[in-house]
Amino acid sequence: MDNLSKLKLILREDDVAFFTDEQLKMYLEKNDNDVNSTAYECLIVKAENNSIAISGLSLEDTSKYWLRLARMYAPISTTVIRGG
Repeated sequence: MDNLSKLKLILREDDVAFFTDEQLKMYLEKNDNDVNSTAYECLIVKAENNSIAISGLSLEDTSKYWLRLARMYAPISTTVIRGG
């Protein structure tokens, strides 16, 4: 499976389309073709408040779901603390 296909699977693009293939390719390139880093960035973008209310019909904000998913791909930061 190529990186674009992996990324689309992680982002659930078949279920909740948000990005075009060209956009995903651009994000992959920006992140040196690292699927996890790209997934993290794209999931943060996808988490923008997306609640909608039109003529009495309202769709729930799903940003918390995308942010929870993004945490799975968050970069791990390591810090070395030296005593003096």
